[in-house]
Amino acid sequence: MATPLATLPATAGARLPVSIYADSEEASASVAAQIADLIRARAAEGRPCVLGLATGSSPTRVYEELVRLHREDGLSFQNVVSFNLDEYYPMAPGSLQSYVRFMREYLFDHIDIRPENVHIPDGTVPKEQINEYCRRYEEQIQEAGGIDLQLLGIGRTGHIGFNEPGSGPASRTRLITLDHVTRTDAASDFYGEENVPRRALTMGVGTILEARKIVLLAWGEGKAAVVKRMIEGEVTDNVPATYLQSHPDVQVVLDEAAGADLTPRKTPWLQGLPCDWQDAALLRKSVTWLARTVSKPILKLTEEDYNENGLSELLAESGPAYDINIRVFNELQHTITGWPGGKPNADDTYRPERAAPFPKRVLIFSPHPDDDVISMGGTLLRLVDQGHEVHVAYQTSGNIAVFDDEAIRFAEFVADYDHAFRLTSGEPADNIYHRVADFLKNKQRGQVDSDEVQQIKGLIRRGEAKSACRLAGLPEGNAHFQDLPFYETGRVRKKPLGDEDIRLTMELLNRIQPHQIYAAGDLSDPHGTHRVCLSAIFQSIQQLKASGTPWLDDCWVWLYRGAWQEWDIDQIEMAVPLSPQELTRKRRAIFKHQSQKDRPLFPGADQREFWQRSEARNRTTAKLYDELGLPEYEGIEAFVRWGF
Repeated sequence: MATPLATLPATAGARLPVSIYADSEEASASVAAQIADLIRARAAEGRPCVLGLATGSSPTRVYEELVRLHREDGLSFQNVVSFNLDEYYPMAPGSLQSYVRFMREYLFDHIDIRPENVHIPDGTVPKEQINEYCRRYEEQIQEAGGIDLQLLGIGRTGHIGFNEPGSGPASRTRLITLDHVTRTDAASDFYGEENVPRRALTMGVGTILEARKIVLLAWGEGKAAVVKRMIEGEVTDNVPATYLQSHPDVQVVLDEAAGADLTPRKTPWLQGLPCDWQDAALLRKSVTWLARTVSKPILKLTEEDYNENGLSELLAESGPAYDINIRVFNELQHTITGWPGGKPNADDTYRPERAAPFPKRVLIFSPHPDDDVISMGGTLLRLVDQGHEVHVAYQTSGNIAVFDDEAIRFAEFVADYDHAFRLTSGEPADNIYHRVADFLKNKQRGQVDSDEVQQIKGLIRRGEAKSACRLAGLPEGNAHFQDLPFYETGRVRKKPLGDEDIRLTMELLNRIQPHQIYAAGDLSDPHGTHRVCLSAIFQSIQQLKASGTPWLDDCWVWLYRGAWQEWDIDQIEMAVPLSPQELTRKRRAIFKHQSQKDRPLFPGADQREFWQRSEARNRTTAKLYDELGLPEYEGIEAFVRWGF
């Protein structure tokens, strides 16, 4: 069983016990092992094991590990009785978005649980029967002996189950109205917010609190803020998850990113916790935090500032203040470079990238066909302008993120083009257009696109990516479209990362043999694709390294973040400044992705266009550098180096 990086007991500051793991895979494996032990213990006692189960992205790895334990270790679910938290209403059990289907695909179809022991709220119950149905659901839980272990995730509104803000601690299983934020977060699963049901059936907070043990899972920096409110905030119905503070046996399981905002992790000095001030990363974090807290440039921080804000120990150990200030200031200054590929014939002692070799072979991985220009378009342009051999690998087709009318428009254009130039020797393009138009006209809510429609949508995204590459000055052969198989389901829910995904990634890496790799390192992607794509890169590099691949000895990997979030300033290891002209060029490259312009199909919680998010983020990072006393730029793109 994996060991957590940190275990935080419930104290006055942290009101719930917390276990923080290096990543969600280790955390999920640990939780699955705990569930397996409970199932076996109950079986040995001749008793049923009653599990409360959750859906969403958080528990999927737990379910995958339980399936593995069943197949490889003989874990039996014959004695398990399960009760799911919730279901959309109305919702047919066979629908793509139904939690019945979710549980079957991720767990029930792969284990030996008895069908009669599975309980999931029924999204087809007639409205006039809902109250009686919910009352009976509560009775069934009691008849089973009560829930032994309840698995939970947490929504951005602080909801557990579908208990939105306003839900009280005595609430029971019922029909509720979903919060706008919750519906926005679910929009990708339903191919648009307008298709998300407005209501859902859910266990109540009171029902959840009656479980003998509760395990709550949260992954990614996108959950960090609400996790902090749940663990360190006062109990309030504005954040229903805070009611867990009253439960005698709760375990909150996080990855590093989800736990990053907790006081013992972010600002341990404020709780008087021991700090290793020889740790350069902690030193930089504390000084940049102090400068932002007192609204001063780093070089103007005084000994009083340190003493009055919980950093007297740092001052005593590493002071005086000026020495600390100048050290951190210089470290931040050394992150700034206008030469992301390294400056030739220059002293690179204090530069983030090596001067040699020059020019470099550079491979930029883009999970979707627009992440490259949205997230690091200025750096991409700079690398090309400075003479490096730049390649871009588009890891997925992005074909689900195209509106249906765009597919019809392009199919019609091809038919008209075919007719105008009399090109057809086989099937007329007109026929394809009519099939596509008929399919989309009769398409049901949430229905998977036909193969032809998927192909057209993929070609739309591919053409846009090629256009952006041309604007950046990339040679035609330097855009690589991987179309990794895990993504090509035609649905928001993807297949697990497989051997073929890794093989294709390793093959491309070996073909290009880059000196620099750029990859999307942001795990807040609400659709999960970025996480899978990053895992494909990491696993491929690790396999190549294990096989003794020689070119890896001269390869550095830089991680950028996508449209959702930027690196904290204390994490940044390379900051590439952008002029007003470069920011404009970057915007033009983003505009080439016309299917994502005005309103992308899956905008996430932020309703701004991608170019607006990108520019705001670049300007915010530049402003922060400026406020800390460093040079003022129009924008900055930030990177963190991954060591392997």
